[in-house]
Amino acid sequence: MTLSRRKQRLGALAAATLAAATVSTVALTNAGAEEQPADSDAGITQAKVDNPYEGAQVYVNPQWSEQAAAEPGGEAIADQPTGVWLDRISAIEGNDSPTTGGMGVRDHLDEALAQGADAIQFVIYNLPGRDCAALASNGELPADAIDRYKTEYIDPIVEIQSDPAYAGIRIINVIEIDSLPNLVTNVSPRATATPNCDAMKANGNYQDGISYATAELGALPNTYNYLDSGHHGWIGWTNDDPQYDNFHASAAMFGSLIGMNGMTAEHVHGFITNTANYSPLEEPHWEVDQVVGGKPINQNGDVKWVDWNAYNGEIDFSTSFRDELVTNGFNEDIGMLIDTSRNGWGGPDRPAGPSTSTDPVTFVDESRIDQRFNKGNWCNQAGAGLGERPQVAPEAGIDAYVWIKPPGESDGASEPIDNDEGKGFDEMCDPAYEGNIRNGNNMSGARGEMPLSGHWSSDQFAELLANAYPPLS
Repeated sequence: MTLSRRKQRLGALAAATLAAATVSTVALTNAGAEEQPADSDAGITQAKVDNPYEGAQVYVNPQWSEQAAAEPGGEAIADQPTGVWLDRISAIEGNDSPTTGGMGVRDHLDEALAQGADAIQFVIYNLPGRDCAALASNGELPADAIDRYKTEYIDPIVEIQSDPAYAGIRIINVIEIDSLPNLVTNVSPRATATPNCDAMKANGNYQDGISYATAELGALPNTYNYLDSGHHGWIGWTNDDPQYDNFHASAAMFGSLIGMNGMTAEHVHGFITNTANYSPLEEPHWEVDQVVGGKPINQNGDVKWVDWNAYNGEIDFSTSFRDELVTNGFNEDIGMLIDTSRNGWGGPDRPAGPSTSTDPVTFVDESRIDQRFNKGNWCNQAGAGLGERPQVAPEAGIDAYVWIKPPGESDGASEPIDNDEGKGFDEMCDPAYEGNIRNGNNMSGARGEMPLSGHWSSDQFAELLANAYPPLS
């Protein structure tokens, strides 16, 4: 790959930066395929490609890489690409957050040029009334601040990403995790409703904000938008009764965005599932409709782990949900991403094979690799491990396995912590919490002694390494 004049000017600085951070650039490649670097020369606009990860060297965030490499055993994964989270307006220019180290959007893009990276992953994450069914990741913008979201948050990001200096980089934007599915599952008249989600459904600012962000970012020639679409343990329920159907209703909710704020299907390159979550790619030892005790598992009301869900893994869910999204107006060539940063579930508690029990409840509990108390548990899950390393096109219709959630960064504080980041205390992050209707009134399964969301936890990082699956060599 030839260096542009801009890269040549940055060469000395880049070498010093990379040496200090011990950062290396890695490529997401097909298994057994020869690496084919993409031309990412600054200022040279590329035609959009079907899969932005194909043949690309993906940016390694030096802040995360340095933290990972400083931990025992962390050097084994410190060269992996992770998402850059823009969770506050101040993150655009850079703030004093321990996980950003003062780097803003332009800083990361300049560093991507210095690395010779072909692609970079940003998380667009600052909706008004953000995460209406949780408190740990609530944001800085109140429910009615849609104008600030557009003018102070999205517009400046668009301005930077549109700079011709970055025209040769494929900019991948993961847009607003944990948002639109909440307007299906956690609103009245459902028993799982929360007042905050009811308020966001009434004011329409989730749809307004996401459609605006998608249209504005998607209009750039080198951007690739992937909208967050939950995970199988959240919206995997298919049912003729609208009160219990999350799957079709969520796809319809996404489809309703087309036409808002000038957003078109062309502005959406794909969708992502399991962002910052723990759902495995598949359960290797059992099928969700397998007959045990004379009845299919997912038609047995006693099996609370499944609870009539049509899916028990992200591969089947994401590929099926992709088809449903196409029927709701999205292009047939959309691709899916799956976040595998913490869904490995390895270690000594991983079952080696299926249970021999004929009792369906016992069979599932002894066979499943996912060790959570409930699929609704999302905060700092004890016993979790790193999942598949980032890779391109692992399955038909799936553009890549990605690490959008940087391993080692907390989901939320395990006890109240005063802060200026707008992040509240959520009981689902308290290991002593006995649950609510949204997690089947189960224990939270969270780790103790955890910092604010997005902050680093050495103990959690060590556990993710120890329980990695595939294991680290």
